[in-house]
Amino acid sequence: MTKKYSIQETGPSIEAFLRQIISDAGFDLTFTLEAGDHSNPDFENPDIAVKFEGGDVEFLLANRAELLLALELVTQEMLGMHSDDHSRIAFDANDYRLLRIEELRASALAAAERVKSSGNYFRFNPMNSRERRVIHIALRNEPEVRSESCGGGPTRGVVIYPASMPTIPDLPALPVPAYTGGGFASGGARPDRPAFGDRERGPRDRGPRGRGGPRDRGPRRDGPPRERR
Repeated sequence: MTKKYSIQETGPSIEAFLRQIISDAGFDLTFTLEAGDHSNPDFENPDIAVKFEGGDVEFLLANRAELLLALELVTQEMLGMHSDDHSRIAFDANDYRLLRIEELRASALAAAERVKSSGNYFRFNPMNSRERRVIHIALRNEPEVRSESCGGGPTRGVVIYPASMPTIPDLPALPVPAYTGGGFASGGARPDRPAFGDRERGPRDRGPRGRGGPRDRGPRRDGPPRERR
């Protein structure tokens, strides 16, 4: 992949933008810009890697790195990057990205085994193009199954089929993840907790006496209070 972004040309804009955000938010964070790590070129091949350190790194990595990936997305938007180029700039902290790749690869292989044994399809919840690519590549040497992307926009995910099963064109939509730019879903659907055979469960209706809802105790009685004995 030919480089389109460099630390010399793009770095100053990234640095100025992130310094302002970190200062305004009061985060205890520092960052460095490095040439992209090409140790996993099949999965990621960024031109620039932005690596964070500091006392507030734990906040960046909470909820499957929600804040880290949100910062990555708004920085890419600030630079006016096309979505096809988002993989060229990668934000990281504590080797999160490498660990996430390994997690997705393990999930893909486990899902493939389930598909082989059941003969049914297996659908991952929505994830971004970078993470879908990890799933597809992890399964490219599995002749008994095939993986396909399905859905559109923030609901786009991956379905693993038995090799002999035809594509199902009208799978019902899954919930939109709370954050659509980073490849994880907070507050509900998770990319590595798939729906199997289209048996997703919706929220349970507990009725008026359910947990978290008001209890209907009936009308209050008029008149003086009862005398205690």
